[in-house]
Amino acid sequence: MKSMFKKTMLAASCVTALGGISMTAEAANWLMLQGTEPAGAAARARVWGFVQAEYQYMDQTAVPRGPFGGQPMQPNLLGPERRTNEGASIRRARIGVRGTGMPLDSKVNYFFLAEFGHNGITVLNQSKGSARLSDASVTLNHIKGARIRLGLFKTPGAEEGLAAIHIFDYNNFTNATDNLLLERFVSGDGSGTPGSGAAGSTVTNTPRGPIGAFRDVGAQVFDTFKGTNGWEHSYAVMIGNGNGLNRTGNSGNKDAYIYWASEKVFGGKGGRRDGLKLLAWHQNGKRTLTTEDALGEGEYDRKRSGLGVIYRQGKYRAAFEYIKADGMIIDGTDGGARPGSISTCQAGSPPPCVVGSTASLNVNPKGEADGWYAHFGYAVTPKWELDIRYDVLNRSTETASRERKFDTLTLGAQYFLNKKSRVTFNYEVRNLEAPNAPGGATPNVIGDAIEDRISLSVLAIF
Repeated sequence: MKSMFKKTMLAASCVTALGGISMTAEAANWLMLQGTEPAGAAARARVWGFVQAEYQYMDQTAVPRGPFGGQPMQPNLLGPERRTNEGASIRRARIGVRGTGMPLDSKVNYFFLAEFGHNGITVLNQSKGSARLSDASVTLNHIKGARIRLGLFKTPGAEEGLAAIHIFDYNNFTNATDNLLLERFVSGDGSGTPGSGAAGSTVTNTPRGPIGAFRDVGAQVFDTFKGTNGWEHSYAVMIGNGNGLNRTGNSGNKDAYIYWASEKVFGGKGGRRDGLKLLAWHQNGKRTLTTEDALGEGEYDRKRSGLGVIYRQGKYRAAFEYIKADGMIIDGTDGGARPGSISTCQAGSPPPCVVGSTASLNVNPKGEADGWYAHFGYAVTPKWELDIRYDVLNRSTETASRERKFDTLTLGAQYFLNKKSRVTFNYEVRNLEAPNAPGGATPNVIGDAIEDRISLSVLAIF
């Protein structure tokens, strides 16, 4: 029944999206909006930020079969701790300051931002959250055609990651973006022996730092050029540590990033200007596993690439992005998972041990994956916007028995209290299957236990 409903809704959304595009795009130049101020026009220091309060709910379904039978289904638990299936939180609370170096030099910009919310940036391995620096960069605008940004900032890449989160149309990222681009840093592949099951026992492969948050420490050369007939062209080339938020390099290796976007600007300005943007990007680096390396190698390639089309004009919004990944794929805790993914507490462990309270991460170091999403939005009135998004993740496609397909249909509504505050409601119809296994096989029985997700958030910019 769920599958038939999703197929029907997908067909309807595709027809609607095509109809909207045929009429006449959200597009913005994030390279210029995040860390670049107009020379001589920006304030010396401007304080800004936003707060996002949120509630999410999923049915708390246990794993029905396999080595993890009886344990809570990890996708049905709320991040970052994965302890409960429902709850309210301050998901994001960010405050920062930006401006120029005037009167010393108006061509020197700075951008500073800190996170105080409850998420993968601030919460690490079940520990209590604390504030953490998310952005700290300086931009030098002295060379025409080659601006230079230094420090910690968002890497050039997929629109869903590069765009400012406070204008994001949904409460949760797509499967492909969450799994392939929101990097979790681990020491091993997860094949080690798990904890004994006693309260307070440890696991073998928990994250060794905050989530990457689409950011890196490094140096970037970039700029934007005006073309003919309203077109705008942007590029970025970056070298980074490849180790996420404000961390040292990865055994001397560096990540390389390259990005290009061409946009037909229809009008407006800022993060919600109208336009049609075409983009392509590539990221290439290496990751070192130091413990529990089942393959007997320490260093692995991590490559990511993608392309996209972003459209916004008047009442209509549409987007499509495709992501390809090679190496360092976050793997799953299902019938084909390695033992390291078993939580600290085994099924049947006595209280106060909470089954599923802490899970070791599996990583497929030489895995391959790809994914995509299509989004369409329509502003019914200046206050109300309706959104629909369908996304797919094909994980571990290099091995038929390990391949898993995730797809989610998200139905959304936004109510804009004013230009800087809004309420967002999402209902996500989620599905997980092993496409190369029979319907009654353990991986597919487990996949059927993934539940739909409801979320409601209130976001205010200041």
